[in-house]
Amino acid sequence: MRAVEARNAIDVATGFLTRLFVRDETIALLIRHGSPARTLQRIAPLERILRPDYLRWLADENSQGANIHVSANPLLPESRTRTKDSVASVRHLYLDLDQEGKVRLASLLTSDRVPIPNAILSTSARKYQVLWRVQGFGCAQQEAALKLLAHGFGGDPACTDCNRVLRMPGFLNWKYVPAYRVSVDYPTGETWSPRDFRLEDLRYQSRTVARPMIRQPRSGKDTHSERDWAWVLDQLAHGADAAELTRLLAARRSEKPNPVYYAQRTVDVASAKLWLRGGIEMEDVIRMLERRRRLEIPAAAVRAREIAQTAERMIARSQARSSNARAESGR
Repeated sequence: MRAVEARNAIDVATGFLTRLFVRDETIALLIRHGSPARTLQRIAPLERILRPDYLRWLADENSQGANIHVSANPLLPESRTRTKDSVASVRHLYLDLDQEGKVRLASLLTSDRVPIPNAILSTSARKYQVLWRVQGFGCAQQEAALKLLAHGFGGDPACTDCNRVLRMPGFLNWKYVPAYRVSVDYPTGETWSPRDFRLEDLRYQSRTVARPMIRQPRSGKDTHSERDWAWVLDQLAHGADAAELTRLLAARRSEKPNPVYYAQRTVDVASAKLWLRGGIEMEDVIRMLERRRRLEIPAAAVRAREIAQTAERMIARSQARSSNARAESGR
């Protein structure tokens, strides 16, 4: 690993560790070499691991083909093993999206059954690890939640133990040729509690298939586009996958001059409206919209802001109409 790459890897890893853990906590590291197969486990206080010499050692091991992993939860002080009994507290819920990762991540980000993730790791092409920082979960409650998350969003059902390890952002994933550098995004800094997750609903959530469009009786005023809008809002509110919903709407409205653009915009404005009404901050909504379309649409950041502002104006108009209606009825 060249000096510049090593410094960048160390900076990313440092930022990740300081977001996941707090001073004086004990964590575990796994350093896994593939050929010859060899695994080192190190359990140490966070401040020791954050020392420059320790991080340089990790970078050197990574440059020699070792995969670097870190425990998702802090361990009890003086722990010598990374067993379930050694977990000090549940700090994160997490989800491995290894199959159809891009589609399933989009479904998660538009779902009202889970809050915004605190970190999204890109562990390889179209594969992700998603983390929520939480409080109020015990180990048994966490593991039950992880199973429901895996079931609801198509995650890896084997990755549901409270002593799980995660890939370390900044470092290379040597499982692939060429090696893939693990990256991370931080959509929010909130800490979530059990009441923020509607996990029981995930038992019945369809992973990718949107519910059929129900034809409502026409009032004489509603348009085809208005029915599309109502349908998309309903689909998203029930956890439909945004990518699949975009594809279906574009296919149904093939008579449009640009059906893909129409479908993308309808789905994105509807998503932004639901997120904003759910209390998500404007800047977080913009980041989620940008991330959703950044591989499809040029200037995705500019477009994301315009989409979010459009949704914000729609909410304001709706609130104004409701306020006026209440005033009229009170006269």
